[in-house]
Amino acid sequence: MVKKYQNEKSDLKFKQMLKNPALIPFSFTYNGKIIKGFGENNFSLIQNTVETVNQKETHNLTFKMQDGLKVLIKLTHYYSHGVTEFTVFFENDADNNSGIIENPQFECEFCGENPLLKGILGDHHRYYQPYCHDFTEKVIEFKHTTGKPTEIYFPYFNLEYGNSGTMLSIGWGGTWSANFEKTENGVLFKGNSVNNFKAYLKPGEKIRTALYLMADYTVRDEDYATNYWRDWFLKYNTPKADLEGNDIKPFTTVYFADDTGKVNSDGSISEGYDTWKPSYDVVIKENIDADYRWVDAGWYVRPDGDSAKPFVDGYEWWNSLGTWELDPAKWPQDSFKESVEYGHKHGIKTFLWFEPERTNDVPNMIKNHGYKKEWAIDASDMPGLKHLGNHFYYGADHYYDVVTDKELSGTLNNLGIEECRKYTTDRICKLLKHNKIDMYREDRNGTEPATLWHHRDINVEGENRYGITESKAVDGHYKMWDDIIQCTASYGGDAFIDNCSSGGCRLDLETLRRSVPVMRSDFDRTTLGVRLSISSTFNKWIPFHGSSTRESEGEHTPAKPLDRYIFRASYLPILNIASKYAHHPDGNFEPLHQGVSEWRKINKYLLKDFYVLTDWHHRFNEKEFTAFSYFDSEEEKGIILAFRQSECQNEELTINLSFLEDDAKYVLTDEDTKETYTLNGKELSLYFDNPRSSKLIWIEKQ
Repeated sequence: MVKKYQNEKSDLKFKQMLKNPALIPFSFTYNGKIIKGFGENNFSLIQNTVETVNQKETHNLTFKMQDGLKVLIKLTHYYSHGVTEFTVFFENDADNNSGIIENPQFECEFCGENPLLKGILGDHHRYYQPYCHDFTEKVIEFKHTTGKPTEIYFPYFNLEYGNSGTMLSIGWGGTWSANFEKTENGVLFKGNSVNNFKAYLKPGEKIRTALYLMADYTVRDEDYATNYWRDWFLKYNTPKADLEGNDIKPFTTVYFADDTGKVNSDGSISEGYDTWKPSYDVVIKENIDADYRWVDAGWYVRPDGDSAKPFVDGYEWWNSLGTWELDPAKWPQDSFKESVEYGHKHGIKTFLWFEPERTNDVPNMIKNHGYKKEWAIDASDMPGLKHLGNHFYYGADHYYDVVTDKELSGTLNNLGIEECRKYTTDRICKLLKHNKIDMYREDRNGTEPATLWHHRDINVEGENRYGITESKAVDGHYKMWDDIIQCTASYGGDAFIDNCSSGGCRLDLETLRRSVPVMRSDFDRTTLGVRLSISSTFNKWIPFHGSSTRESEGEHTPAKPLDRYIFRASYLPILNIASKYAHHPDGNFEPLHQGVSEWRKINKYLLKDFYVLTDWHHRFNEKEFTAFSYFDSEEEKGIILAFRQSECQNEELTINLSFLEDDAKYVLTDEDTKETYTLNGKELSLYFDNPRSSKLIWIEKQ
């Protein structure tokens, strides 16, 4: 059965916006006057260019205000799904400063009875846990202030009302806010990027807002909304694999940093010219079936010419950043390129870690590497500066995360300065191209960027320039990624990047147009209770991602031996294999072979419809069952993955497969026993002999 998600009502709403731009759901304040939409009273339309690709129609509308300020809107509609998105650009092409722009935001009322707001929280210490608010209290507000957009909260929302609903998203790699207010007719939504923006533009300046999106769906059902969203996201928001436009396919990765035989604090700090080949040779000999080799932090020379060193204070990978040149002590001459080419010879790509937003040791960067002091935003120039907090308010529940007892430290590399961005991009691309590295991996750690952005506004930009530094930095970052993608794709590498920001702290919609999260969370390198809890929520929103196959008590504690239960709990479109090779304790790779082989067998279904079949459980609760299904509605075939967790005392799990057709019969096959039986109805009981056991059940329409 082919699912169709067209929405004529949403299509009409888009056409009405084009006919009357005053209906575009955007507002801002200009020189103290509140302006809503882009009506004739305030704007003159001077240009409208149209781009149409299949079911996607984009209008680039250019308006002029009475004082000459130019406002451009990129307005797009996806007719296959009834999804509308837009980004607004403000440009001053006059010879004098513009008026003051304040609080640009997406503002729209959604009308219908009994509204509910559903979604998940962010990565750090929230583990993507779900929420559902019924507007008992009138206002629900999220305010994300660190500059890592999915660190604490998640700028994706499912607003149900009446007999339908709308998915909403704020795509911005910095600060953002979302406000939902109950009204007489429904809910008023206000969403913005760059919190508290208030600035004039200098001659020649141009800034942009977030990518704002509203996806109206026609059936008030959470499973329907989930799979409507996943289908749109995979078709239109997931980047392509290459310049030819091929889809990214599920892939595996291997990681050699734990297999060097040397001390390794974190990242790939112990890897070098003398460690990679023994690991690679075992991977090839044992036919581990890897698609990528992952090289992480610690491969670069420090600004002072020394090496990053494990467990040496001041010399760790995280305080040795900025040069983006291979450390000649670890990787002399072309030894790194040799390792990449060796992988290519055996069908294995390489991706390499960078962290371009931070720079350490600015004096030596200036002295030895042509860096400029004005490119750095340095916390040491602002003594006593404290971390900002994050704010979430819902009626009587008031959560406020603050780190006021910790003084801010670190240095930002200001990608909002074009010369700095070009310097950084050129250094990165030079290394990528010379070594034929297939994919760029980016991380973001340490100092929260928003505090330094905002203090630069105050101390450098001056009065009525609040938000300028963040606006330019985030936009510059997107441009840098676009240039890097063009670089790797130009010589046959990937047309997408790996997006890491201390795990999953930068998973906004705009960033995910260029990237996939190879690791959705750093915390997903720990217990399987965490992993299964996250999969029950995160998979509804971001279809293409990965976790580790590691099971351990902590991120850096010894891992348990791989087995079937670990692998099945880790089956996602990206499978990051956590194993030793040259230093494997017993040389038994059979569990690894079985896990990867089974994943290859099922991985295409991991990008199909997704259904959670059990209640969500907290990450510390391993006393329950967890089960979910991936089902291809066109092929009418899929899988059920079910888990009796380690402390679960029950042997029987009964699940309701509500997504099956009412009068159809389905054949079920147990992957382990090969037992086949016919399911009449939608209720299925599964039996587990032992705790910490799993089932993989194939399901196909008869």
